[in-house]
Amino acid sequence: MIGKISGRVDYRGEDHVLVDVRGVGYLVYCSDRVLAALPGPGEAVALYTDLLVREDILQLFGFPTLVEKEWHRLLMSVQGVGAKASLAILGALGPEGVSRAIALGDWNAVKAARGIGPKTAQRVVNELKDKAPTVMAMAGRAPAASDPDAVLEDLPATAPRPTPAAPPPSRGAAQAEALSALTNLGYAPGEAAGAVAEAAGADAQAETPALIRAALRLLAPKG
Repeated sequence: MIGKISGRVDYRGEDHVLVDVRGVGYLVYCSDRVLAALPGPGEAVALYTDLLVREDILQLFGFPTLVEKEWHRLLMSVQGVGAKASLAILGALGPEGVSRAIALGDWNAVKAARGIGPKTAQRVVNELKDKAPTVMAMAGRAPAASDPDAVLEDLPATAPRPTPAAPPPSRGAAQAEALSALTNLGYAPGEAAGAVAEAAGADAQAETPALIRAALRLLAPKG
């Protein structure tokens, strides 16, 4: 199993990138959103990967974080969702958007992805809702795939030393910390995840304390 690729970008296609690892090129399929964030040719890149094995083909799929890779794995477990559909969902929503949509049971958000119909979107939400808290919690401790030092060590001493692109900022850690705090207070993981997702949707820039306060207001008894 190939779990991670670190090397230099050779070229980017419409749905994939070719990563040169010490002279060996690995073709890695990515979502539109991930491809747009990758550095240019010759620059260092690192991606977590998932290997799809079929009778007639081997395909690598790349993700900048373990959280996104885990959502890809879970999405692929849903009947009717293949690798292309999974990348479409992740490309449209991002891993945090997927977490929020599934925690809230918002199948309309999932349906917004290209090629995803209402029945498939509902199936995704229904089958994965109980798993959303676990994946959201991963965001607080899972590292990003980028490892500039390791990538640059692979380059010849005479080669130009590119500056690897920084990973895009993520609010996943704040959501994971808020989720952990709420579960420590005794709230069930499912309801805590839904409240944190709703709070994050209302204020995408909220830090952990603000998310906890907003989620507690949402969880407070009504009336």
